Amino acid sequence: LFMLPRVALVDPKLTYLLPAALTATTGLDALTQLIEPYVCKRANPFTNGLCVEGISRVARSLRQAVRSAPSHVGGTVVDREPTPEEAVAREDMAIASLFGGLALANAGLGAVHGLAGPLGGMITAPHGALCAALLPPVVEANLRALREREPRSDALLRYDRVAQLLVGSADAVADDAVGWLRALIVDLDIPRLSFYGVGPEHIDELTDKAEAASSMKANPIRLTPAELRRIVESAL
Repeated sequence: LFMLPRVALVDPKLTYLLPAALTATTGLDALTQLIEPYVCKRANPFTNGLCVEGISRVARSLRQAVRSAPSHVGGTVVDREPTPEEAVAREDMAIASLFGGLALANAGLGAVHGLAGPLGGMITAPHGALCAALLPPVVEANLRALREREPRSDALLRYDRVAQLLVGSADAVADDAVGWLRALIVDLDIPRLSFYGVGPEHIDELTDKAEAASSMKANPIRLTPAELRRIVESAL
């Protein structure tokens, strides 16, 4: 009861001084929390609209928000007023983050958070950075598993729609989303999991914990332990 807010104040001005690295990782967490509810087993008309609008906003504004993050010199923030375009980007990200929270609470998440949650308890790393490193290989693994075992799943069509929203083209298909996400992570200098000390010795424990994670239950398809291992190995 005490973890549920009575009021949420969503003011993009509160993010104007957020450093670039935190803008990137929190923004990618917000994107993950929009993609996963949209393709998950418990997706519904209410959350679908939130996710589509939120993904569109992240796709057009996350890079801009990161590029316009304030400089930090000697531990001091170099403050300045954002340009109108920068202010719009911050507003887009604030709205997208809110929509992601509403969506996950009313639909669920998936394997990215199913892995990132337990991993966050094993190592010290920003949650958003873990989600970012895991997002492309999870999407890739889900697409492969769905095509092999559930080729008629609606989730495949939803992944096509995610790609169209990210790429900005009606001709985009699900695999284009993987490429777009990988390019974004490179552009935003998101480290691989190995940067935070994750190694092959962690994989068995992580996959065991991930299989029991609540977020994993809404993933569009059940991933095998071998598939989970390949995801983590790909993100190292």
